[in-house]
Amino acid sequence: MKAGMSRGKPSLMIGVRNRRRAVSVCAAVGALALVSGGLASHAFADDAAPQEWYLDSMHASEMWKTSTGKGIKVAVVDTGVNLDTPSLRGQVLSQEVPQAAAYGATKDYVGHGTTMAELIAGTGNGGGIKGLAPDAKIIPFRVAMKTMKDSAERKLTPLAAVGIRAAADSDAKIINLSFGGATQEPGEGEAIKYALSKGKLVFAATGNDEEAGGGILEFPAAFPGVVGVSAADASGTVGKFSQSGNYVDLASPGLNVPAWCDTTFQKYCNASGTSAASAIASASAALIWSAHPAWTANQVLHTLIDTAGRTWDKDTPSKYLGYGLIRPRLVLEQANINPGPPNVDPLAQENGGSSAPSVTPAAPNSSPSAKGEAVAKAEGKGNGGGGNTQLWAVGGVVAGLVVIGGGVFALIRTRRRAT
Repeated sequence: MKAGMSRGKPSLMIGVRNRRRAVSVCAAVGALALVSGGLASHAFADDAAPQEWYLDSMHASEMWKTSTGKGIKVAVVDTGVNLDTPSLRGQVLSQEVPQAAAYGATKDYVGHGTTMAELIAGTGNGGGIKGLAPDAKIIPFRVAMKTMKDSAERKLTPLAAVGIRAAADSDAKIINLSFGGATQEPGEGEAIKYALSKGKLVFAATGNDEEAGGGILEFPAAFPGVVGVSAADASGTVGKFSQSGNYVDLASPGLNVPAWCDTTFQKYCNASGTSAASAIASASAALIWSAHPAWTANQVLHTLIDTAGRTWDKDTPSKYLGYGLIRPRLVLEQANINPGPPNVDPLAQENGGSSAPSVTPAAPNSSPSAKGEAVAKAEGKGNGGGGNTQLWAVGGVVAGLVVIGGGVFALIRTRRRAT
């Protein structure tokens, strides 16, 4: 299992939904990758604001007039969460961690879990990261990953399956899993099933190893019932590292975002990864659930899928962006939006709950746009005819095609079923 800024990555894995293709030997992580090599890593000593482009793109200030995530608790199962950063003071409910997974929950051994928590519910105090759901609360969990080098600590730290089960037993409505690997850790699949049975909404990073060849299955994102989230940039273009496949359900901001550089927690660096995308998707769900506390996890997810930005048919999800780019604003601005039945899984066909109709791949556009060109300003649902009709800048998506790192690929994917 991996998680972390491409300096260290944890490893994980168990049960699968037929949203996967070939399995690669190398586990791809939902971890953030600190920008390095071709791109320089930029440190921001005191202010993360310059990197928070997604708050503007998603119209956060407008959403906060309706919901700030108040009353919603999000379990961050990760490398631990440092509750003493300026942005997280008063935001972390360490006393609510079940005893089974309490060890080291507030001692982050990489800085990754703390970054995820801030992206979700950071207050922005002290120049820190402002989370998309700043009034939500975080329940922290630390699980052993490959980035944990201290063997003694590793023996004492719970495995991912234990952390997920404990999160399911907590009062968190949402569980964020910004990590992953190509193999299944013992007990992890059962832990996911347990969490779903408790009515939790589970998001997971789809992984960062697309450039290694693609077709890699990433667990826990590939488990039935888990919402797999890929990473896109400010234009809506999928990151070339973001893993593709039939286990991708939604896309969320995940490129060029702020992240703690290390465990000194003294400065932020520019980072990219599906870890951040999963965290921001979890925060989006927190905003919606706070505004509609009587809804179930199915209904929250239904509205996220229904309002996602896409230029392709909703019933033909993309292998890169799933059902599209998350747009929680379009849910919040519709007071009477139909959330669907409370007990119907909106991913039922994906998860093997019912037979899915066969899908005919969309034909390529006869005159596709130039590589990298963004399709902006597609009509947004439920905006009441207002001016904010952008698909959250859906970049590189053209008539059934998607531009990723300079290459054009068909959006269509095959359905997946539980195995």
